[in-house]
Amino acid sequence: MHDIQPTEPPVDCQACARLVDLRRQLQDQFPDWHNAPVPTFTAPEPSLLVVGLAPGMKGANCTGRPFTGDYAGDLLYKTMLEFGFAEGVYQARPDDGLVLKDAMITNAVRCLPPQNKPTGEEIKNCRPYLLATLDANPSVRAVLALGRIAHDTFLTALNLRKALFPFAHGAAHKLPGTNLTMFDSYHCSRYNTNTGRLTEDMFRSVFNGIREHIPHE
Repeated sequence: MHDIQPTEPPVDCQACARLVDLRRQLQDQFPDWHNAPVPTFTAPEPSLLVVGLAPGMKGANCTGRPFTGDYAGDLLYKTMLEFGFAEGVYQARPDDGLVLKDAMITNAVRCLPPQNKPTGEEIKNCRPYLLATLDANPSVRAVLALGRIAHDTFLTALNLRKALFPFAHGAAHKLPGTNLTMFDSYHCSRYNTNTGRLTEDMFRSVFNGIREHIPHE
């Protein structure tokens, strides 16, 4: 276990000057938005952890719930509902009543970065919260990494050599020293789906593998 750490950064986290500057700009422009670190969305005792890279500006940074309000969330929650990892109706807002079942969703970086690209230092600054989230949820058995950077970030957080676990859509990696298996998927962004890099069937195939690893109870 790691030293006990809070699982979420403070609402006014000051760790990353660049992200703080952007947050303050958006607080002035869009005072009704969340514009703060986005907390993890979770069910009690989850078996699946979904890891994205960072909040989207008009998605989680606006709504305050991971993958809520942008296209990536449309596909992610649709698929999680289909495979029994969520319940309710996803309506792209945090008060839609959707709940997760046996799953949790977080981002490696909890604040919105410019151009959706956090720096290595920003990822490092947020790493304690990712590790604390894992420590606080020992029931997690599977991790879904959405995109190569989320994949690499998760391995680095666990001090595992990235070269030993190459990213590939549909790949599954048993992570030594843990009880975790990491599943890889291309990110469910509009760009990836519009270009055909990721189809709904390709995304569903990853969840098929996760469901084989975590059967319905």
